[in-house]
Amino acid sequence: MLKIGFLLPPGFQIMGLAAASAFELANTTARERLYQIGFYSALGGPVVNSFGASVETQPLARRRLDTLIVCGLVAPAPTDSQTLDRLRAASRLARRTASVCTGTFLLGEAGLIDGKHVTTHWLFARELQLQFPAAKVDADRIFINDGAVWTSAGMSTGIDLALGLIEADYGAELAASVAKKLVVYHRRAGGQSQHSALLQLGAKSDRIQRVLEYARNNLDSGLSVQELAGVAHLSPRQFSRAFTTETGQSPAKAIEHLRLEAARLMIEQSRHTIEEIAVETGFIDTERMRRAFLRAFGQPPQALRRIARMS
Repeated sequence: MLKIGFLLPPGFQIMGLAAASAFELANTTARERLYQIGFYSALGGPVVNSFGASVETQPLARRRLDTLIVCGLVAPAPTDSQTLDRLRAASRLARRTASVCTGTFLLGEAGLIDGKHVTTHWLFARELQLQFPAAKVDADRIFINDGAVWTSAGMSTGIDLALGLIEADYGAELAASVAKKLVVYHRRAGGQSQHSALLQLGAKSDRIQRVLEYARNNLDSGLSVQELAGVAHLSPRQFSRAFTTETGQSPAKAIEHLRLEAARLMIEQSRHTIEEIAVETGFIDTERMRRAFLRAFGQPPQALRRIARMS
């Protein structure tokens, strides 16, 4: 039986405890007690969350846990030294340490994310990187596993992280069964984006928005700069400059994001072959698409299809 401990700092966001349901359902699905769940704080006793309700906790001191999960706050705030001391000590004893949403900031204050690839809610990702420059912050992943450190994005993605932990412990089949019981659409891979591609690009002018809509509807064409500039009624040089200024990305990178999003949805929701999807979304061949998927999601297309089919 693996012991899962949730560290609750004062003012923690209650949604962070939703991940506990995944471990509870893993027990009922497997019909054995795979996990034991406990709530902890620096000194024990009641801890008041951001909503004003309290949760009874045990003192964290010298607890040997398999997995320590740190709940986040509504917005990052400095943590008291006692909580950080107990977090460091418990993390040294645990097999792995995880965080939900802004809980990554607590891991940073405890010195646990230096040199690690981590994520947090997109709204605070830049702040996390500035505050902890030795960490490698990815602002657009729903969760990341880097060795013994697991971090997740928004509060609800704590469930995705928990499902990832269950899969690592007991396999994809159990994780998929738990996802069904949680009525989660599917067990999202950690590499999935926190945003839709069009929202992330955030074009400000109708002209560039029109280009993006055109690109999304014509992914199987070449979508060269010359072609897109024609849609915008600009010269290629004017178009590239305007596009990058508005979206923060080059046209080529933006088109790849649109293709990745369309291809992922087809892989998860359609019966098209991988080869057909590569052609329809403009990747042309499966090897080019595979390399793009590995860069963006950390997994090849076939792995995402297997996960979707088990859900």
